Amino acid sequence: MKVLKVIGNQPLSGTIRISGAKNSAVALIPAALLGSGVSTICNVPNILDIDSLEETLKYLNVKVTRASESILIDTSGLENKTIPYELSKKLRASYYFMSVLLANFKYMEMSFPGGCEIGTRPIDQTLKAFRLFGAEVILEDDKFIIKADKLTGAVIPLDMPSVGATINAILVGVKAIGKTIIKNAAREPEIVDLCIMLNKMGASITGYGTSEIEINGVENLSGTNHDIISDRIEAGTYTIIGAICGNNLKITNINPEHIKSLTDNLALMGANIEIHDDYLIIDNKNELKSIDIKTDYYPGFPTDLQQPMTSLLTQSNGVSTIEENIYENRFMNVPYLNEMGAHIKIDGRKAEVVGPTKLHGCETKATDLRAGASLLIAALKAEGETTITEINHLLRGYEEIVEKLTNVGAKIEIKEI
Repeated sequence: MKVLKVIGNQPLSGTIRISGAKNSAVALIPAALLGSGVSTICNVPNILDIDSLEETLKYLNVKVTRASESILIDTSGLENKTIPYELSKKLRASYYFMSVLLANFKYMEMSFPGGCEIGTRPIDQTLKAFRLFGAEVILEDDKFIIKADKLTGAVIPLDMPSVGATINAILVGVKAIGKTIIKNAAREPEIVDLCIMLNKMGASITGYGTSEIEINGVENLSGTNHDIISDRIEAGTYTIIGAICGNNLKITNINPEHIKSLTDNLALMGANIEIHDDYLIIDNKNELKSIDIKTDYYPGFPTDLQQPMTSLLTQSNGVSTIEENIYENRFMNVPYLNEMGAHIKIDGRKAEVVGPTKLHGCETKATDLRAGASLLIAALKAEGETTITEINHLLRGYEEIVEKLTNVGAKIEIKEI
């Protein structure tokens, strides 16, 4: 079993370069199957989620060539095959294959998608969109069968601005007959990134980045070349690390607008942060004030930074609160933080954090991707050694996280036990 060992309380200085966005890559790679021929996607993070997507691509008889930061996808041999649970369980984004296979073949079969256990993550909005396009959705044991004689553009009013449902509706809509309008669409930068790539492939999409996306369906799409945007959640995670133990830590290759909800809150807390065009510098010289945060859909405070932020709040002065409005089970990091010395109480979807508290190392478990990031942040601040188990969660979302932190002074290593 692989574990992460961290000896904490080391000042971190130097430069960390942010990789391509995980949440873009996991949508863009399936989207490439909509085009005939070859697509090259660059700035691809080297993480386990990409390995899982590559497995599915090869299973579908797609030729895949990977270089250091790019992936070449040749769809000329694409086959419509039932995606088994062994592949679909590995990540939530596997359900984007549902949409591209449906759009291409008007028929697909796939086992339930997987992903982190962070609460109820229904795909009812995606299935609602499929039905509005004219598809029939059949649930058979643990498998979806989705079929249509034809897919016709429709008005799709989402009950909430779900990122996954918005992406799935876009992936079907680009090849549906006629016009599709997605109302209450997600506005995340990763949605914008997807639409830009699809338009390069020959799609006709407008309104992305707003709550109403309009798509005029086309019959065929071609391959393209595309550079993925930088990862705003990785940028946010390292920025939080800088606020808790940085010494003029420089975070480069960022889009400051994408993490504005975080940096605005850090400024309110009194963090010492300088923001520039494509980088920021942050350290832990200033005492931090308590703050109240509520997670929300973009451009609100991202749920993916809620758990990392909780670790920082253990070092702020006073009582802070975090209200989780997206997922109901995203406090699984809290018991381990309390074992490390934090004072956190949970009441439903709200956590109350009393700080500052002295953290100490102990054995912890990454129950999900962002919980792992939270525990790592606490471990970097804690006295002594922290062990984090179940680190595959962490490695599937952060490229070269051990190397990046080691390069700026962290004492961190992966060990086999």
